Amino acid sequence: MSLAKALGYGEDEKLLLVNADDYGLCHSANKGIQQLLLEETVSSATLMMPCAWAREAALWSARHPHLDVGVHFTLTSEWDSYRWGPVNRKGSTDSLVTNENYFPKDCKTFEQHADAQQVQAELIAQIEMALAMGMKPSHADNHMGSLYGLATGRHFLPDVLDVCASYGLPFRLPRYLLQENGQIAPPELAEQAKQLAQLADSKGVVILDYLVGLPFQLQDGEDFDSLKASMQQLLRSLHAGVTELIIHPSLVTEELNAFHGQPLKRGMELELFRDPAIKQTLQDEGILMIRWRELQKLQRERTGFIT
Repeated sequence: MSLAKALGYGEDEKLLLVNADDYGLCHSANKGIQQLLLEETVSSATLMMPCAWAREAALWSARHPHLDVGVHFTLTSEWDSYRWGPVNRKGSTDSLVTNENYFPKDCKTFEQHADAQQVQAELIAQIEMALAMGMKPSHADNHMGSLYGLATGRHFLPDVLDVCASYGLPFRLPRYLLQENGQIAPPELAEQAKQLAQLADSKGVVILDYLVGLPFQLQDGEDFDSLKASMQQLLRSLHAGVTELIIHPSLVTEELNAFHGQPLKRGMELELFRDPAIKQTLQDEGILMIRWRELQKLQRERTGFIT
């Protein structure tokens, strides 16, 4: 049975999750994302528990349990002037950090050095921190894709899926890979995705059909109008089934400008799904915005998960 049908929708319907990544990164990101969540402009957000403003975000989310907020598994720290490290205080994290005790800046370094048991312990610690602050996470995903093995081929997905299964969390993993033109990936890559999807299925973790997004970096000559046009094109190319679309919204403030390399892009992404033209495109294409809680409910019903 397709995921769409299992969720109670038609096989041919285009179902969309719009997730605001990097909640908790800073106060500016928190305020912008909270605004989008309250407006129901986005489906959900995911929270970076190791970051300095995670507590503010988590406590706000605990006060708004009807809004979907998940855990953004964070094992890299990419900015020069603002760094973070593990939240696990009960075990060794030496394979996860630099000599300054921060997470590495890039996924390749993480993949080459991380010990799988330490990774799993850190993921659990990040979820437990969210729970301790009163959150009821709706799902989980991964900052910068550090757990997928994209840089070296060494992934940590069996451990990730075990953790998600034990906490009743669906996970950001696409069943079908797409190329940049929106077409299904070549057979070799499609087979890899199929095997990982089967692994998720075997562990009872609900995953996506498709995962899409626009470039994180501001492109040459890009302004809000060209970004909006690119988003409209992406939305028109969606396949039937469940797709997650990733954005990174934030208020553009002195705080964001002080450390972030792409503040203008984040400000544009804050406004994207509030724009009437994007809303009209969603309507014209018959795209239905859904919630991660729907996927979580399905997973917990299938597995008999008890909260």
